[in-house]
Amino acid sequence: MSEPFLVASIGLLGGIFLGLAARMGRFCTLGAIEDLYYGENTLRLQMWGIAIGVAVTGTFSLSALGLLDLELTLNLSRSWNPLTSIFGGLVFGYGMALAGNCGYGALARVGGGDLRSLLIVLVMGISAYITLGGPLSGLRIWTFGASADAVSTQSFAHFFADMTGYSIASSGISIGIFILALTLSNRTMRLSFSHVFWGAIAGGAIVSGWAGTQWVASTGFEAIPIVSHTFSAPIGETVLYAMTSSGNTISFGTGSVLGVVLGALIGSLLKGQFRWESCDDPRELRRQILGAALMGIGAVVAVGCSVGQGLSAFSVLSYSAPLTLICIMSGAALGLRQLILGFGPKI
Repeated sequence: MSEPFLVASIGLLGGIFLGLAARMGRFCTLGAIEDLYYGENTLRLQMWGIAIGVAVTGTFSLSALGLLDLELTLNLSRSWNPLTSIFGGLVFGYGMALAGNCGYGALARVGGGDLRSLLIVLVMGISAYITLGGPLSGLRIWTFGASADAVSTQSFAHFFADMTGYSIASSGISIGIFILALTLSNRTMRLSFSHVFWGAIAGGAIVSGWAGTQWVASTGFEAIPIVSHTFSAPIGETVLYAMTSSGNTISFGTGSVLGVVLGALIGSLLKGQFRWESCDDPRELRRQILGAALMGIGAVVAVGCSVGQGLSAFSVLSYSAPLTLICIMSGAALGLRQLILGFGPKI
């Protein structure tokens, strides 16, 4: 088994669990934000607290056991510009509201038979690649500067370790346990086994990505990047691989994308929810295409989507993660306000 195929298999396995969490546990970024703003229900948002807590605790436990070099992970091996998190997060969140889903959620809907989401996924993947290395890449680099690879200490765990004298791994584990304890302090959340279980599954999938790619990179001979799940550029990678597989290499991201679709398909069949759906409203389709294009641009600028920053970057306690997640939520709130209430004066 080749090393690229092996890391793709690891991504596939983690993606399946993320797809199951989306369909079986209703783990969804935009759904959690809608519940918070318009349903006055925080349970699905608290699922993210469980997922983040598990991801942080698991990731820094890997570091404590010598199974993960944090400095080599995608989010801590590059410089960080706060402006990219702000701009990218706002654009991604606004696009997510227009499209009706983030990239991860759209992949999960594809697994349930939603052909509208297939179009969202394709447009987002192409838009991400246009921004990453296509016609918009020059504008992106000119505006925000190139991301220079360098060993970085841009992590809350490093900051906490410097302040307290604890090791970085111990600091990270402590923060992860604190996040879990804070989330579970809500009695309603503690009594909702489904929300806790599927949130933990999503967090565990992130840990599996770090552990798997680190193991292959350490034991193999090829230069394998240490990554976990994100759904912006990897969607573009998957589209590109589908067209050029004979001259291209499969990756963790490709396996992850396919895994989410497969996991969502399994979940929708188990729940009897699989059905073919299409868009019969041209205005809705136009809005979703625009939203998907904005998500691709925003995710590349922010170096991650709602999962890439909200879970994977959060799992290594990158400074960029909470700022990007807050901006994604703010952009989504703006987009939802426009769609649901509009911006016109009240009569």
